[in-house]
Amino acid sequence: MMAWVLSGLGLVILLLAGDALVRGAVNLSLRLGVPALIVSLTIVAFGTSAPELLIAIKAVQENAPGIALGNVVGSNTANVLLVLGIPALLATLHTSECNTRRNYVFMLLATLLFIALAFCGTFTLLSGAILLGALSLVLINAFRQARAHRRACGNACEDEEELEGLEEADPDMPYWKVSIYLLLGLIGLPMGAHLLVDNATVIARTYGVSETVIGLTLVAVGTSLPELATTVMAALRRQADVALGNVIGSNMFNLLAIVGIATLFGEISVDPEFLEFDLWVMLGATLLLVPFVFFKRDITKIWGVILTVLYFTYVISVLV
Repeated sequence: MMAWVLSGLGLVILLLAGDALVRGAVNLSLRLGVPALIVSLTIVAFGTSAPELLIAIKAVQENAPGIALGNVVGSNTANVLLVLGIPALLATLHTSECNTRRNYVFMLLATLLFIALAFCGTFTLLSGAILLGALSLVLINAFRQARAHRRACGNACEDEEELEGLEEADPDMPYWKVSIYLLLGLIGLPMGAHLLVDNATVIARTYGVSETVIGLTLVAVGTSLPELATTVMAALRRQADVALGNVIGSNMFNLLAIVGIATLFGEISVDPEFLEFDLWVMLGATLLLVPFVFFKRDITKIWGVILTVLYFTYVISVLV
């Protein structure tokens, strides 16, 4: 009974933390004169990737590199198909209004770089250095974009005009309050994911579900729950830029930061099955974003159904 209660508590914490992180990111963008998209590509993305980072480090330390790599690859696939699919079932994501082309190209390049390094057979310290170097270039570019945007717009940005009409947007919110929202989100998301995954595992074992099934489903989906919670709240609050930016930024952090940092704790060997199937599914999911990024298409409820069905089809194929 306690496992069910704690699972529910974890879900509540995830939703509240996701809401807090969106509020904090939006208001930080208003105070700094930075587009909400840029904030979501950095602060929000890093915060929602925290569970993957913790699991990757622990897996490498315990000599279980397959878990670290599988968690990242599976999470990136889930981020596109599930994290964008489910929110679209609740409310259309107006991604046609977002300018994410440059950042999407960076995510695609990060995916190709990751796959290329994976074909070396092992992620070594050198591989990690390459990934972290690529991450630094992405962050430098985001910083330059933010500075250019602020110089061009000053204190009267179009983003601010659009965001001021929203309930959670307050251009005069003090920095201490913004910081509290961000901290609640960054701390609450991994905490909620930890509670939900651990106790869902206890429930699964109680009902006789195998450890393999638990790892392939609960762990992979569980580490994507922070992104899902944040994206659901962003969709309901009509913040498509935060939703899409969160997915793009989180995927880049997963590939470049998490695996890069994890290699500092040990080498990560690549299972041949990843090279034959899972990496290509991840790349295919990444390419599915092309219509929404380059052709100004909204992620409607129909697309939500398609993306969600594709994800569960992938999970079934892995289990079979």
